[in-house]
Amino acid sequence: MNDRYGRSIDYLRVSLTDRCNLRCIYCMPEEGVYKKSHEEILRFEEILKIVNAAALLGVKKIRYTGGELLILKGIEELIEKTSKVPGIKDIAITTNGILLEDLADKLKESGLSRVNISLDTLKEDKFKQITRGGDINKVLRAIQKCISIGLTPVKINTVLIKGINDDEISDFINLTRELPVEIRFIELMPIGQGEKLYEKGFMSSGEVIARFPELMPLETNKSSTASLYKMKNSKGKVGFISPLSCKFCTSCNRIRLTSMGTIKPCLHSANELNIKEYLNNEVLLTSALKEVIYNKPSQHNLECDKKSSSNKMMYQIGG
Repeated sequence: MNDRYGRSIDYLRVSLTDRCNLRCIYCMPEEGVYKKSHEEILRFEEILKIVNAAALLGVKKIRYTGGELLILKGIEELIEKTSKVPGIKDIAITTNGILLEDLADKLKESGLSRVNISLDTLKEDKFKQITRGGDINKVLRAIQKCISIGLTPVKINTVLIKGINDDEISDFINLTRELPVEIRFIELMPIGQGEKLYEKGFMSSGEVIARFPELMPLETNKSSTASLYKMKNSKGKVGFISPLSCKFCTSCNRIRLTSMGTIKPCLHSANELNIKEYLNNEVLLTSALKEVIYNKPSQHNLECDKKSSSNKMMYQIGG
């Protein structure tokens, strides 16, 4: 369905957990997060009720994310059941890749369409620094596994942080020469742990594009968050996600569901609707979702405020 500004909202991002097996410096507190009780977190069957209601309103694409969703048992079954919901055409996940290699085959068999893998460096020691202890080799093997079984293009999400990984931009771009991957450089956002790094670490997409004139712009779907480019004769692509320097609110087609059962119509808005109370009544649930979609804010003011208005951290909302 359309919101009040005429945007077609057909994409639901679902955070299944705020827990993670890494502690990335721009996302997670070093000490981890408070473990919530089972009663506080949506069960998979409750998520499927919401997915079904969203599909009735025209949602066609689902992205499951976290925290890190692959730490949860039964994720393959959730994806399989999602794939059988009438109207759902595309199911994707965002993961840090640590557990993906062993699960990739089952996930694809269950109906997974695509994967986004978070990877902010190609250097083993720096990966340990950024993630506070992660093993980059597990992620690199997961990327190769996904390519080998046809979960392509693999999208690699790289948050650019000046002084930390901006010296590796050319290395990431060069990956696209031989691999069918889409490197997606993401501007650092002043939300959650990212606020601490933002002032000194922010680097705009424009700065990167200016440094690499050999990147050729490609036609991009208007609802895409990424502006796409390509190196000559390369197998992959390079994308730039620019929520601050070139925000894409006018074409935003998504809403978000948190693991706590709240709907966020905008990533950076404080507005949320607790949808748990409607879960036992499909009519009321669909009506509540319809109202949220229709009243989706026109835009965020991140570029002006230099701080997100969201009351939640990024790991609580989902990537």
